[in-house]
Amino acid sequence: MDAYIWDRAFYDDGVWVSWSDVEEQLRYQEWRAKYPNAIRSLIPYFQDLLSLAENYHLETGRHLNVYGDIGELFGAITYGIKLNKNYAQGADGRLGNDHVEIKTITPFKSKDEVSVKVSGNFSKLLVVKINADFEVSSRMVDRSKLPKTTKSVLRIRWGDMPHVE
Repeated sequence: MDAYIWDRAFYDDGVWVSWSDVEEQLRYQEWRAKYPNAIRSLIPYFQDLLSLAENYHLETGRHLNVYGDIGELFGAITYGIKLNKNYAQGADGRLGNDHVEIKTITPFKSKDEVSVKVSGNFSKLLVVKINADFEVSSRMVDRSKLPKTTKSVLRIRWGDMPHVE
């Protein structure tokens, strides 16, 4: 059957399809390629929150207190981490049988490092870095690969962090 095309939709094989439907499917294909382990329903929230934080900073010169949430959402969509409830003790989420602690380096932080409580119940550490251009990257490491310490808090610099996924 021939396709009939109008400004906002087209008719093909007995079905009306809008251009927004086509754009949405293309967006989902792009997400599947970029985030193959994603909990896809969280991707728009991550993108919107990151955009909001960036735009607010550009407009006001100030930062919203959302970077921890952005880091957790990035972990969920990039690695498929199932996030725990807010303020859950021990870890921020699970990846299979592993408890994952997620720490975020914010765009305004003077040092590229995070602090992690040694007493935490986690077997993997995910560090998410949001740079001054609001680009997001991450490194995940098994707890066993982290430096040993007798202190209650371990400070880990981004550049020193082993990159094992």
